[in-house]
Formats: sequence, structure tokens, C-alpha cells
Amino acid sequence: MRIMGLDFGTKTVGVAISDPLLITAQGKEIVRREKPDKLRKTLARLEELIEEYDVQEIVLGNPKNMNDTEGERVEKTKEFKEMLERRSGVPIVLWDERLTTVAADRYMMEAGIRREDRKEQVDKIAAVFILQGYLDYRKNRKNNEEQTC
Repeated sequence: MRIMGLDFGTKTVGVAISDPLLITAQGKEIVRREKPDKLRKTLARLEELIEEYDVQEIVLGNPKNMNDTEGERVEKTKEFKEMLERRSGVPIVLWDERLTTVAADRYMMEAGIRREDRKEQVDKIAAVFILQGYLDYRKNRKNNEEQTC
């Protein structure tokens, strides 16, 4: 079993996959979208990855505004969530993604990756940050439950 992390954007979808032990997230690819309102090919590619990696759960970045309000991007993300859930049958969890793109860009800058290359990879790295945050949350929740038993 693995968990997939997604950073859904208007032009791309960054994809990360957990290891089988659900400890670490690895960036896999960036699915390019030809048009913002065309999702058939994007959904088909994600379904291929779900099958290839035996994904049992998906974590989808939820792009809330910094003041915790929901804008147009959140609505588009929820529509995407419903479509992917319906097509794949895999449950999807929305996960707060605020500042993940900023963190991903900073991470690559500190690693010495050129600006042009950072722009190419930022969505995949943001998907890793989304998924890793969720994996850490699951682990901490499990540890806390074990301590209270």
C-alpha cells in the first residue's frame, strides 16, 4: 500500500508517492495540462500511477488563502477531487497546502538549483511537502494513540 500526494495547479499536477512503509515521500513526476478546463488526460495518467504503485489513499493539496478563506482555486480543487475519486475509487483527503510552493522553492534555492530548473520542478517538490506533512501527521497521531492506551 502507498499514498499519493498531489499538488493540483492550473497548468500542472505535481505527483509524489510514499514508500511502502508510509514513512517518506518521493517526487515522481509533473503531469502537464494542455488547458485548465481539460482534465481527461490528466485523470488518465493519475489512474495509471495509482494502479502502478498500488495507491490506496490520495492526499490533495487544499489551496486555502492565508486568512483561512476559500477562493476559486479551492472550488476547482474540490471539483478535481470529486472527479478523481469517482474515476479511481480511491479515497482522497484534502490537506492544507499553504506555503508548500514557497517552501519547495526555498528548498531548491538552498540546494543551488537554478531558477529555470526550479520553476520546472516546484510542483513536484510541493507534492512531496504535502505528502510528507500528511505522513508525519499520521505517524504522530498513531504514536499519540498508542501512548494513551
